Amino acid sequence: MSASLPLRNIAIIAHVDHGKTTLVDQLFRQSGTFRDNQRVEERAMDSNDLEKERGITILAKCTSVEWNDTHINIVDTPGHADFGGEVERILSMVDGVILLVDSSEGAMPQTKFVTGKALALGLKPIVVVNKIDRHDGRAAEVLDEVFDLFVALDANDEQLDFPVLYASGRNGYASEDIDARSGNLEPLFEKIVEHVPPPSASPDGPFKFLVTLLDRDNFVGRILTGLVASGSIKVNDPIHAIDADGKVVETGRASKLMAFRGLERVPVEEARAGDIISIAGMTDATVANTIADPSVTEPLQAQPIDPPTLAMRFAVNDSPFAGREGSKVTSRMIRDRLAREAESNVAIRITESADKDSFEVAGRGELQLGVLIETMRREGFELGISRPRVLFSEDENGKRTEPYETVVIDVDDEYSGTVVEKVAIRKGEMTDMRPSGGGKTRITFSAPSRGLIGYHGEFLSDTRGTGIMNRLFEKYGPYKGAIAGRQNGVLISNGTGEAVGYALNMLEERGTLFITSQEKVYEGMVIGENAKPDDLEVNPMKSKQLTNFRSTGKDDAIRLTPPLVMTLEQAIAYIDDDEMVEITPQSIRLRKALLCPHERKKAGRKKQAA
Repeated sequence: MSASLPLRNIAIIAHVDHGKTTLVDQLFRQSGTFRDNQRVEERAMDSNDLEKERGITILAKCTSVEWNDTHINIVDTPGHADFGGEVERILSMVDGVILLVDSSEGAMPQTKFVTGKALALGLKPIVVVNKIDRHDGRAAEVLDEVFDLFVALDANDEQLDFPVLYASGRNGYASEDIDARSGNLEPLFEKIVEHVPPPSASPDGPFKFLVTLLDRDNFVGRILTGLVASGSIKVNDPIHAIDADGKVVETGRASKLMAFRGLERVPVEEARAGDIISIAGMTDATVANTIADPSVTEPLQAQPIDPPTLAMRFAVNDSPFAGREGSKVTSRMIRDRLAREAESNVAIRITESADKDSFEVAGRGELQLGVLIETMRREGFELGISRPRVLFSEDENGKRTEPYETVVIDVDDEYSGTVVEKVAIRKGEMTDMRPSGGGKTRITFSAPSRGLIGYHGEFLSDTRGTGIMNRLFEKYGPYKGAIAGRQNGVLISNGTGEAVGYALNMLEERGTLFITSQEKVYEGMVIGENAKPDDLEVNPMKSKQLTNFRSTGKDDAIRLTPPLVMTLEQAIAYIDDDEMVEITPQSIRLRKALLCPHERKKAGRKKQAA
């Protein structure tokens, strides 16, 4: 890393879909990181398949650009609170933040989450009102909202005196003029150099480095990324890793040092205080450990991580179709994969069950765990997943408490009554309601996380797909009592075989089907939703009785209604406590946890007696 270049370390923080990754693309292009003729994908920083599909940033990533002889390290952070474990650690590596807000949506819950973390660390923000060219933009109001947000988050006078730019990340311009509609990003580069202080790391003293991110590489093993807090390091220097209590985790050598150049990680011979680098050569060191010169015994202070609020059971797939579609089906493979995940993702906690066939995975929210399940599914795993449950706690008086979330909902005015009613059923309390312009209303609730499980799909149906819902962990509050669950029972297959169109046609009047003809089913598999509250066992394989008689009207072609096909998140949100989702690389099936009807009846009697 060039010693002569001045250095700036910044993070870009924003709510989901406010355009951070697109803005970073333009910073690359205008700083000359990409050649003019180089073919680069849109949102180059979202490299993971799931990130590209969902249009969200899941993993924090480091990159760098050089502008007018200043080396600028940029960290693209996740905007979703479920991936907050990444955000908190990332911010400890940087000296300033660019806060990006949408000129129409304004300051949203995740903006509040990430900004609160940044202000608490004393970082000074540069506010960029993005998407200034939107037809429904309201930049001046949004700026007032940001100022109010800073005041509410106890920002100090220096932080409240923030510089402001108006930008369009997609079109690649920024300006101090609210009416600008062309130009380039030079004003943003100037603000970064002018307002973000150089790293405060000490060039003297022994080498110290706090591990912030952990990756794996098939060739060099573990790659630990973080900020050099003091001193310098050369390739092959002796180092050791110490944990938060000062205990030595392991000793070794820095076999490889890497720095960030655009989207690439390039080998370097030496790194100095203030540099963001990656080190290879350690086998046990992990996130929040301090890598240092062997003479160092005091660890660097690591950021505490907010506790998990939601847990799911990941079990070995024990359905009759187990092993037909996936290559990784044993508990040992699942255990190893989850252990690898917990190693690099500190917001996840894994507990093995007594029977060794299932694991409780606790995390920040449904999205975070859903992403983990989808990733494992694509890697060839087969799993049985239980309904999510919230993690309860106790207050100082021994009373039961549960996690609450702040829910901010934007809906067309005509649907606001329905939304308020539905959230109230789920024990949510409305804390604010105001018109947000354009015939829309913004409603804020404080609701127990337990009541929100499975609500998103219903919310989209109620608002005809036009509503936007954002959730953010708020606090642990008093237990709210029982919350009504799913109102309808399910249709359960009473045998194993292939579904027949004739039988499904007869079953359509019973409710909504999840399968179509010629689909393979097994005993205990959920094949549809009953129109009534009770579960109903049915035969989807019954074929038409053949006779010698023919009569008019009997041989009409069967026309089945298209089945309701659920996504992974919808399936997990839909199931009840006695049900599971069977997940394989090719299929998502709903089933009863106990496949045998006699065992289900026995369990039902036990539950009633209890």
